[in-house]
Amino acid sequence: MKSIVSAKKKKSRSYGCNLWGNPNSPFNARSYAPGEHGQRRRKPTDYGTQLTAKQKLKTYYGNISEKSFRKYFVEAQRRKGDTAENLVGILESRLDSVIYKAKFVPTVFAARQFVNHGHVLVNGKKVNIASYMVKTGDVVEIREKSKQLNIVIESMAIAHSETPEYIEVDAKKLSAKLTFVPKLEDIPYPVQMEPNLVIEFYSQN
Repeated sequence: MKSIVSAKKKKSRSYGCNLWGNPNSPFNARSYAPGEHGQRRRKPTDYGTQLTAKQKLKTYYGNISEKSFRKYFVEAQRRKGDTAENLVGILESRLDSVIYKAKFVPTVFAARQFVNHGHVLVNGKKVNIASYMVKTGDVVEIREKSKQLNIVIESMAIAHSETPEYIEVDAKKLSAKLTFVPKLEDIPYPVQMEPNLVIEFYSQN
């Protein structure tokens, strides 16, 4: 667990931002990258800027694998409308993202593990795949026997921000509904995300 926490802290510093809005993030005190040369940042190339934007977005959603992330890009391209908007909409529709944004668990990493361990139902059926795509109107809920888990109780007790408007939460039932697929402006990212640069990266590489 300590290694995961340490890795998350390094990620925030290497990207030069408080990636998950954690009040205890080391970036709040040190805005430079980790390592002895971290304080000497070079001006990034266009490729470097695009790559960083991609890595930030991938990491924010739980360090999604490159294979899966590229698949989301292809799907975003296939859909009608703006590809960048489609991409973040797909990412927000992941089951682990919905569980995290509903404040049922404290981190997106915990959400992935929570789903994988079979604690979640979608429309009354158990789903243990974190990347499962939640559709508009789907009801996501915590299994009855899992509602008393400490991680759930503590997360709901310390939830420090409101849930986004595209997720309707019933705190008593510990259920949530995706009311619409969000656009970039709807998503409460703690830092600036630039999915347009991610699209440029994949389009050119």
